[in-house]
Amino acid sequence: MTRETSTRAQRRGIVRRDLLKGAAAATATAALLSSVRAAFPAGAFAQASGPETSKVTLGFIALTDAAPLIIAKEKKLFDKHGITDASVNKQASWGTTRDNIVLGSAAGGIDGAHILTPLPYLISLGTVTPENKPVPMNILARLNYDCQAISVSKELMPTGARLDSAPLKEAFARMKAAGKDPKCAMTFRGGTHDLWIRYWLAAGGIDPDRDVSTIVVPPPQMVANMKVGNMDAFCVGEPWNEQLVNQGIGYTACTTGEIWKNHPEKSLGMRADWVDKNPKAAQAVLSAVIEAQVWCDKMENKEEMSTILGKRQWFNVPPADIINRIKGDVNYGDGRSLKGTSLLMKFYAEHASYPFQSHELWFLTEDQRWGILPPDLDTKAIVAKVNREDLWRAAANSIGAPAHGIPAGTSRGKETFFDGKVFDPDDPKAYLASLAIKKVA
Repeated sequence: MTRETSTRAQRRGIVRRDLLKGAAAATATAALLSSVRAAFPAGAFAQASGPETSKVTLGFIALTDAAPLIIAKEKKLFDKHGITDASVNKQASWGTTRDNIVLGSAAGGIDGAHILTPLPYLISLGTVTPENKPVPMNILARLNYDCQAISVSKELMPTGARLDSAPLKEAFARMKAAGKDPKCAMTFRGGTHDLWIRYWLAAGGIDPDRDVSTIVVPPPQMVANMKVGNMDAFCVGEPWNEQLVNQGIGYTACTTGEIWKNHPEKSLGMRADWVDKNPKAAQAVLSAVIEAQVWCDKMENKEEMSTILGKRQWFNVPPADIINRIKGDVNYGDGRSLKGTSLLMKFYAEHASYPFQSHELWFLTEDQRWGILPPDLDTKAIVAKVNREDLWRAAANSIGAPAHGIPAGTSRGKETFFDGKVFDPDDPKAYLASLAIKKVA
């Protein structure tokens, strides 16, 4: 055998050995992949990759119930869940919030917001949008219960109007007879503050559409407007009622928790197209917000929370205007003062974070009561589209949220108000029929 023939034979042997090694390696790799697939179900790798986007743009109004979004930002909870480019931007009014949601972040607006619970419905239905064009939205979470208030000017303090608004009826009538139009301010037509002050007035026999004028004033401008006499009463969230009392301009007639104990208030609302495009990112945002709500509920965090919210970039108010009512200490400003009450703002406790569908049904029913929504609207059908309690449950379970905040069903059942009225979510029409003052027949 020549040297050249011997060399060719050696090369063929080497190639054959390499092929055998490659085949063995491929077989081993296939076996490894098979075992990994068995250990991790389909979709696990996609989940591990994190949210579809790390960016979200949210809006907030300077109200204490925006705290979960602000704390999630300050405590880097958004970053923790993969939303490393979260913006929480101050809005001038609820009208601005609406306009920026309609725009969407791609056009310089926002993806979602700390928002009045009825507003995602009014936007989804096109009730309050330009040219009445619907912009579908989702409610992902409730942000809080309670701790709004109805405040009255100090000039009307001698009437003694408190939870019962009836003493104001005669005072308002005298004002009208003298040529002065009594004004009651709220923050957005059809929103929570509008519905609280309407309920309070109507329960005392005062028709909010005939006996007074209801006007819209942005929350941070309430105190300044009452100071110059632009309104006689208003409903808004904190810290503005407390600030009013601290400045001696008026008094708190009642807190909204006295009207309806543990009532729903603000929500986390998002554009539905953003949620549909980014379901994992939506869950990540929710996870951060829920964790922030649990933090906000802890009494040992209240001082720090007040300091954070009081900062210039957030509320730009003294922490003293925030701290008392979030601890349940209520100075009404008319000689009444309560300490350690259950009227404090709740963020996670008592199921405060979970978006009960029955609660949203009440808001829609009240908007029908006052002619803001048509009486023939299929309210349960629109709730089923807007409310995404399924995403809330997925987020809460994924982070091991405290079980006491996770309810068994989507309804909290019958709700009883301070005047004895009962809202049964299974029969909203019966509730409407029981109300004496209303626009709907």
